[in-house]
Amino acid sequence: MLGQPRMRASNSTSDNRVFVYEVEGLRQNDQTENNSYPVRNSSTILIQVPYSRMNDEMRRITRLGGRIVDIRPLNETATEAASEN
Repeated sequence: MLGQPRMRASNSTSDNRVFVYEVEGLRQNDQTENNSYPVRNSSTILIQVPYSRMNDEMRRITRLGGRIVDIRPLNETATEAASEN
């Protein structure tokens, strides 16, 4: 009906997906000074991002001066780590 919010199934596969961003070039700046943790300026770091927050996280990384080197599903990352051991 009009004016009633649509119910969305919460068990959607997109709701459960998590991706890993490999990011390089993050540096400490005025915005990151407000964080409770330091941002290290090193080669690359890995950030886990739920599917629903991917665009927001891309914008945040860009604002912080970082560059996304790779994006892959979390389950692929876990498989690679297990095969290396």
